[in-house]
Amino acid sequence: MTSSAWLARFRLLPRTVRVSAYVATGVVALLVVALVALTVLVRQPFPETEGELTLAGLESDVTVLRDDAGIPQLYGDSVGDLMRAQGFVHAQERFFEMDVRRHITSGRLSEIFGEATVETDAFVRTLGWREVAEQEVALLEPETRAAFEAYADGVNAYLEQTDPGELAVEYRVLGLTGLDYQPEPWTTADSLAWLKAMAWDLQGNMTEEIDRVLAMSMNSPELVTELFPPYDATTRTPIVTEGAVVDGVFDQDATGGSRLPARPGYLSSPEALDALRAVRDRVDRVPAFLGKGDGLGSNSWVVSGDRSSTGQPLLANDPHLGVGMPGIWMQMGLHCRTVSEDCPLDVSGFTFSGTPGVVIGHNADIAWGFTNLGPDVADLYLEKVEGDRWRHDGRMRPLTVRREVIEVAGGEPEEITVRSTAHGPILSDVDPLVAEAGERATPDHPGGAAPVGGYAVSLAWTALEPSGTADAIMDLNVANDWDEFRAAASSFAVPSQNLVYADREGHIGYQAPGRIPIRKSGNDGRVPAEGWRADDDWTGDYVPFDGLPSVLDPEEGFIVTANQQVIGGDYPYFLTDDWDQGYRSQRIREVIQGEQDLSLAEMTELQLDTRNPMAPTLVPFLLDVELPDGYWSDGQELLRDWDFRQPPGSAAAAYYNVVWSELLELTFHDDLPEEAWPDGGDRWMAAVSGLLRDPDDPFWDDRETDDEVETRDDVLVEAQLQARDEMTVRQDRNPAEWEWGHLHRLDLIHPTLGASGIAPVEWLVNRGGWEVGGGGSIVNATAWDAREGYQVSAAPSMRMVVSMADLDDSRWISLTGVSGHPFHDHYTDQTDLWVDGEYLPWPSSREAVEAAAEDELTLVPGSEGG
Repeated sequence: MTSSAWLARFRLLPRTVRVSAYVATGVVALLVVALVALTVLVRQPFPETEGELTLAGLESDVTVLRDDAGIPQLYGDSVGDLMRAQGFVHAQERFFEMDVRRHITSGRLSEIFGEATVETDAFVRTLGWREVAEQEVALLEPETRAAFEAYADGVNAYLEQTDPGELAVEYRVLGLTGLDYQPEPWTTADSLAWLKAMAWDLQGNMTEEIDRVLAMSMNSPELVTELFPPYDATTRTPIVTEGAVVDGVFDQDATGGSRLPARPGYLSSPEALDALRAVRDRVDRVPAFLGKGDGLGSNSWVVSGDRSSTGQPLLANDPHLGVGMPGIWMQMGLHCRTVSEDCPLDVSGFTFSGTPGVVIGHNADIAWGFTNLGPDVADLYLEKVEGDRWRHDGRMRPLTVRREVIEVAGGEPEEITVRSTAHGPILSDVDPLVAEAGERATPDHPGGAAPVGGYAVSLAWTALEPSGTADAIMDLNVANDWDEFRAAASSFAVPSQNLVYADREGHIGYQAPGRIPIRKSGNDGRVPAEGWRADDDWTGDYVPFDGLPSVLDPEEGFIVTANQQVIGGDYPYFLTDDWDQGYRSQRIREVIQGEQDLSLAEMTELQLDTRNPMAPTLVPFLLDVELPDGYWSDGQELLRDWDFRQPPGSAAAAYYNVVWSELLELTFHDDLPEEAWPDGGDRWMAAVSGLLRDPDDPFWDDRETDDEVETRDDVLVEAQLQARDEMTVRQDRNPAEWEWGHLHRLDLIHPTLGASGIAPVEWLVNRGGWEVGGGGSIVNATAWDAREGYQVSAAPSMRMVVSMADLDDSRWISLTGVSGHPFHDHYTDQTDLWVDGEYLPWPSSREAVEAAAEDELTLVPGSEGG
């Protein structure tokens, strides 16, 4: 039908119908226009991935091959060209993420986001991350510094040839608020500062130190000890099971050794309660994307050729980090066309946008993985401060003082004063709650009258001292064997990690690196130290690298690291006593020991294991109590045939986890301050396991019921009754319809705009609703926090398995896609695969990369500024 014929027929319709049709057509037209405008808006920042682009400063062409997941593999003729191209490609895909990261780490978020982030900026400025990063620039090895400078040049070349509004849709959205913003050029310090944020997120046991003393406010030391059970090395094997320190050097073939003098009791300073409560509150108010400083878990293991179906080592790694959009990692390969001494790169793996090189992955000769070691590398100090001086060892010393101005978008600048003692920055200056706590604190050894206004609170932390971690990352990329790997690891200062190793010669190994302080006899390292006492200082020395645990080709034929105790026995140096309890590591060990020849598929299957480690202990007690028949016992019946696994469709897992949450609340909320309520993680599993053996333990009693003393079985009954009601309300009256994944959802929230409170903006950048299996302290570690609900709070940020027999057989997957641009095909394409337990092929050889390539981009030399 022609348009004129259609119009003639339309005019024959009644007028009311025609008016309605006009209105409907107009609405549809507006929606189409809006959709087209939105499509143009979100697509403008998408990177060019084919053809040819100019990159100033290149010496020769760089080829960028992307596969069907958008993962780039870069080929060049020099390290400088590859670093420059990496900066360019990172900026193509994720510049907004990079820009936010550098504003976070320099305490400048308020320049973009206004008054809402002033508190965060003041906290980061007080810690001084940016200042330390700038000091580290001068300490970099010449090759590392040249790589970082070339990387920055690549980022800046992209900025120069791209309109600010086309860098990211987020800038367009912020422009609607009136923000007139032009990104600054990228610098080496911008790259280094992000390592400080990672160190903060992984720095260890600060919150456990605080919680330990908070628990003391309501309970005896003996009862608090039940809540912090020691690591049980008899049932959960440490990482290193052989060797000792001899004359300051760790020897894996040695036995015995000498222990350093015992440290004082860790509960000796309960008077610091108020100070710790305030610090915990301040840490809790740090935005989630910055991390809470409480450490996170990871899994990594390596098996030798004797235990591998390939005859060569297999190495697996999956670091567990907070979840968000986009994910923390971006996969990439960096390859010299001709590998030589002058151009040694042939590496691929997982990178941080904003930082050159590959952080975790493999080159042509070795592979490596990380898990958090979690040593105690930070101490809080009560300080006697009077005016511009502080007391130490019997005399007054001058404070170090600097002033910072925080620029605020849409508001007036705010000035803060940052004061530091020799121990570190004074946190109480930036937070009134911490200052108030210092005023109330009463130390064990007051050493005279308290200062007017009370005590200040400072922080000593190894990451606030310049280090060479960036050198370590670049050296790992080109290490060819065990000796070169250890040499690279020796520079890895913060955050201290467990490093696992495999090579093409068939060797496997483990190395603990890191800057771990040696404390004087007066400093326990678990509660605030007394800053005026020299005995509470750090010695100024660190555990020597050669004295840290290390093993090559252990007799077992495999190594498992999952944040458990590194080494037991008589190891002389104090690392920490707040280890992960080792449930994940022991499960991995048991599976490996049960399989003589592990295949690559079995390695990936193990990464997806969902067996709950607490359930075999708790479920028999839950089944042993009597519930009313019918409605109330329906959930309990699910547990009788449960295999303790937690896939997303499990009804038994859903019921069990709700019971676990209710049990924690009933048992502990009346006994602890709210700040110290259980999160349900590994420490609480170990604590409850101990309590179950004593049905009359005081923690079972509800201290709020004066006329009744509750026992273990009372709590187990009530937890199941409440869980039954909760599942009925949340899902269905019929237990057969319950599903763990319906409770346990993965939502990926954009770290800034995703929490704006503006629904269309959040819709633009956030993604969510995935139903997942797993859980806390499970190998498939999709953690949840019992204080907040069942949604995923941390998860494997990536998964990889490397086959040293044929690197092209390796597999990898990231929590989110390569792209940081909302609505790009590669924004969350890997998330769907990750949720389903699938992996992507990981091509490494030039032939395999070319066979997988979907797009080819050539970066060609151009004049500076051209």
